[in-house]
Amino acid sequence: MKILFVCTGNTCRSPLSEAIARRIVIERGLTDIEVASAGTSAWEGAPASDGALLVGMEHGLDLSNHRAQLLSRELVAGSDLVLAMGPHHLERVEALGGTDNAYTLAGYASHGRNDRAISDPVGAELTVYRTTYAELEREIRRALDRLTADRSSDAS
Repeated sequence: MKILFVCTGNTCRSPLSEAIARRIVIERGLTDIEVASAGTSAWEGAPASDGALLVGMEHGLDLSNHRAQLLSRELVAGSDLVLAMGPHHLERVEALGGTDNAYTLAGYASHGRNDRAISDPVGAELTVYRTTYAELEREIRRALDRLTADRSSDAS
């Protein structure tokens, strides 16, 4: 199964999401889950932002090899689950064919009860990146809880 995280530039929220999810997947032994990220307006090949790099390092995550990629129809089609940081990202995913497998991260994590956007730290102080990191980790854990539960009930 492949999960794709989507934000705007693919330099802050989605690379952090990818790294957080990768760690949680390993912690939980979910060996069949791959994670990736992309941006609706990404500058192809751009590195993760300094804030994302630093906050990632504070949590033992290495984003130094991350390179941004532009969201494409192929990336959407090749993903089993697309989790967007906000409604406008979700609209772009849906325009590229992701109507049956795409949600906002908060919406998916809350079973549709809270469809809010994840705060964008771009250009902000490190404290804002830390707050966004905590928000991402909480929502990703909840999203993976839901995914695991849904997959268990499908198998029954």
